[in-house]
Amino acid sequence: MIKKILLAVSFLMVIAFSAQKNNDIKSVTDAAEKLRLAMISGDKSSLESLILPELTYGHSGGHIDDAKEFVEKLVSKKSDFLTIDITNQNVQIVGNTAIVRHHFYATTDDLGKAPGDVSLDILLVWVKAKKDWKLLARQAVKVEKKK
Repeated sequence: MIKKILLAVSFLMVIAFSAQKNNDIKSVTDAAEKLRLAMISGDKSSLESLILPELTYGHSGGHIDDAKEFVEKLVSKKSDFLTIDITNQNVQIVGNTAIVRHHFYATTDDLGKAPGDVSLDILLVWVKAKKDWKLLARQAVKVEKKK
């Protein structure tokens, strides 16, 4: 009888853990979408609500922004995304950390520059802070053209 109870409890724990992981994947996916929209709008409060103060935001050219610089560039339109399309997104949850990889294609109209197109592979690291997922790190890599 005790074995049956332990087996039933173990089974229920596996189901609960699986459901929580699926909820976390959806929550991270939703946070990434909010970030995409906030980067297009340049809305300061939306951007700040999605990031941690310790954010490190790596550009494909090697420059690294901190949280303040990341927000300021988008709000001031120094970095101005007209569109951002995300494809091939993959989310992996490890404890209270989420690793998100995706392809990022955007049209830009950065202040003082000609309009352009950006095609990058992105790595995002999200951390669960209380009940919300916050961006801790981002790294962009230029996509190599196939020969």
